[in-house]
Amino acid sequence: METLKFKTNIKCGGCVATVTPALNTLEGVSKWDVDTTNPDKILTVQSGDGLTAGEVISALKIKGYHAEKI
Repeated sequence: METLKFKTNIKCGGCVATVTPALNTLEGVSKWDVDTTNPDKILTVQSGDGLTAGEVISALKIKGYHAEKI
């Protein structure tokens, strides 16, 4: 199990709803959460082996959001 963390611009429940389908369909994601109360809007992704930060960043970019691995 690996934990990936990202600084994002996902700032509200509507934003979370928009990215949910993209994150839920990524191969290897077992759980994810966005801390919208944190000023950096931290996305935490729990994954099995093989999921890369680039895949998460690309999935969010398609939905119009920015993510930077931290």
